[in-house]
Amino acid sequence: MNADELLQSSVVELSRGIELGELTSERLTSACIERVREREPEVQAWAYFDADLALETARMLDRTPRIGPLHGIPVAIKDIMDTAQMPTAYGSPIYTGYCPKIDAAPVAAVRAAGGLIFGKAITAEFAHRLPGHTRNPLDLERTPGGSSSGCVAAVADGMAPIALTTQTTASTIRPASFCGLVGYRPSFGIMGLMGVKQSAPAMDTVGIIARTVGDCALMRDVLLEKPTRPPTVQTDAKLRIGFCRTPFWDKVEPEARALIEATVASFAAEGAEVRDLDTPDAFAELQACHRRITSYELVRSLTAERREHMALLSPLLREGRMTDGMRVSFEDYIDAVEILERARAFAGEFFQPYDFVVCPATSGIAPKGLSSTGLSEFCVLWTSLHVPAITVPLSTRIDNMPLGIQLVGRRGHDMRLFDHALWVESRV
Repeated sequence: MNADELLQSSVVELSRGIELGELTSERLTSACIERVREREPEVQAWAYFDADLALETARMLDRTPRIGPLHGIPVAIKDIMDTAQMPTAYGSPIYTGYCPKIDAAPVAAVRAAGGLIFGKAITAEFAHRLPGHTRNPLDLERTPGGSSSGCVAAVADGMAPIALTTQTTASTIRPASFCGLVGYRPSFGIMGLMGVKQSAPAMDTVGIIARTVGDCALMRDVLLEKPTRPPTVQTDAKLRIGFCRTPFWDKVEPEARALIEATVASFAAEGAEVRDLDTPDAFAELQACHRRITSYELVRSLTAERREHMALLSPLLREGRMTDGMRVSFEDYIDAVEILERARAFAGEFFQPYDFVVCPATSGIAPKGLSSTGLSEFCVLWTSLHVPAITVPLSTRIDNMPLGIQLVGRRGHDMRLFDHALWVESRV
């Protein structure tokens, strides 16, 4: 493979090439470094990048017997996760120059599988909402989405084949849709978060950004520290798909709405049983409760930062979510928690008739400008319910920009959802 082919290959293909001796980590890493040097001045995806360290690590891995399925594969890390060999700033000037002593749990799992920690990708301030200067590599005048902006830009532009992200509301699913990638937000609680700077512990999860469903599944197994299990298309029965437009359907742009509906209709033409699925009354308060809980918890998570470095927090954070959180009483917080617990108890009944639910991932293609990272409403229900979600890019584009469709499954049924995502990927 030439350099361009390497930069567009899947992690599964690259891993196989390294295992067979047809590819070295040094060659792959060198190609990624050259891409960073070529494109970083325009895209601005990296908070920290050391080409010499990356090459040194690649050469060391080439001399080392195969450790695991990520052996020699460069992995971008959202700069909200601690890394022992690299500084971690959490997107805030408060932590400029801060160097953790040990890796965050997800980073340690990547290293244990032979992965090469390639660099720290830009995050919004504490993985919140402050737009960064990272640009969408598919159109430099558009946002890549947030808060995992650097990760998604790096993978979309070929700087790295895969990235670790986080999601509190929409920070993995939304940017994946904007940049034409596969994004995965797991069932809540199944992956370790030690060493990840948390915003709202009741919602935060690790996320994965990659080019294919198979790549995300591979990284999923690495983070779960389990034997790899590639997704497989299930052919034993007719698929049952629920089409949930969500209460925010009127916010979906007309062209995106038409494309999503046409895609869902194509699933029915492929033989799937597709039914329209209304959002039940039990989910009516989820968005408000999510806002209340995440605001309350963010204030407590950033207690030291707001008490000792308030002036270094952005006005958007101070005057927005932090002010909101200070107004939420403990009683209102507990009330929101109890409402969500009842909704989660009902979610099993909601999902039971379907193999998976399909819904919008975003309101449309990536917006122009860098002042906003896009709407988060299309993920808030599923994040609040603690269920797994995967976004898969559609082949048809709007104004030459990608759009993803979101697949949602029952909590804990992540592996089954990957099987269905592979079916969707093969058709869109």
